Amino acid sequence: MRKVFGILVSVLTLLGFTAIGQSMHFSQYYNAPQLLNAANTGLLPSDDFRLGLNYRNQWAAVPVPYNTFSAFADFKVGGNRDNTNHNNWLGIGLAVFNDKAGDGNLSLLQVQGSMAYHLQLSEFTMVSLGLSGALVQRSVNYDNLTFDTQWDGFTFNTHLANGEKVGIIKTSYYTVAGGANFAWFPNENVYVKLGGSMLNINTPNESFYKSTNTVGMRPIGNLDIVWRVAPVIIVEPSVYYTAQTGASELIAGSQVRILLSSHNSTPAELILGLYDRLADAIIGVAGVKIGSVQFTASYDATTSALAPYNASYGALEFSLIYQQPYGKNKDRIHKQFTCPRFF
Repeated sequence: MRKVFGILVSVLTLLGFTAIGQSMHFSQYYNAPQLLNAANTGLLPSDDFRLGLNYRNQWAAVPVPYNTFSAFADFKVGGNRDNTNHNNWLGIGLAVFNDKAGDGNLSLLQVQGSMAYHLQLSEFTMVSLGLSGALVQRSVNYDNLTFDTQWDGFTFNTHLANGEKVGIIKTSYYTVAGGANFAWFPNENVYVKLGGSMLNINTPNESFYKSTNTVGMRPIGNLDIVWRVAPVIIVEPSVYYTAQTGASELIAGSQVRILLSSHNSTPAELILGLYDRLADAIIGVAGVKIGSVQFTASYDATTSALAPYNASYGALEFSLIYQQPYGKNKDRIHKQFTCPRFF
């Protein structure tokens, strides 16, 4: 069964059926800012740089799990350096994504650069515009796959010729994305951000067989709210939607941040959350933030028709983020009206 499942996943993907499914994604989309929207690059009102790691292990209970990893960094240039009511700055970023699945080790390696400009329109509003470009390489190991020509009547004999390619086969392409955010912060207790982006604007061609297999454009929209409901409690409701070539994903839920330490010590926050991926999974979130370091873990419990086959095991995901001002600016007082953080 393991081989059959692996063959189906890997071969169908090779033949271009990935156009039916979705591209790489994280349940913690809010902790993968440059994958979500290029306009998030350098969107750091109270800090100057951010470093992050993401890891996702999906469908561990089935024979061919997916493993996705990313590392990213973004930096702020300018902003928050005068006493005017308008602070504009540039954000630049770099991200690396890697995804691997199936017995054939079908892999994706994406190296992405992004840039965004953040323009404060008034004391209460800001708009961000961003662009990104990425080089993507796909690879698969045909030596790990079996084909019908290798069936000897009793089993798949890997010593027989497969009638296909041999070894590790690679293909590559480039892709372009763009996006925008609009933020509204009417007072120091509320921050609202509406974002939209489009991935694969250039609709690149992806194929191991030099055939036409267009990677469809992928729109993404998200609404995030940060609301301080009490001196030590912040609620963060969020909605995320994306679609690609007939497939779609809708996630809605919220996190709650609880301040654990006083203002006179290193800030510490407890993070708890619950999200629903419509008709697919319930996502539980837990984490902690101490000073400039935040660690978050989430788990997807499958609720779709796949649940009987994977024992409701969906995906386990981790994120680690570190952000703060540059060394010389650590004591700089940031303007509260541009900042979605309250602790």
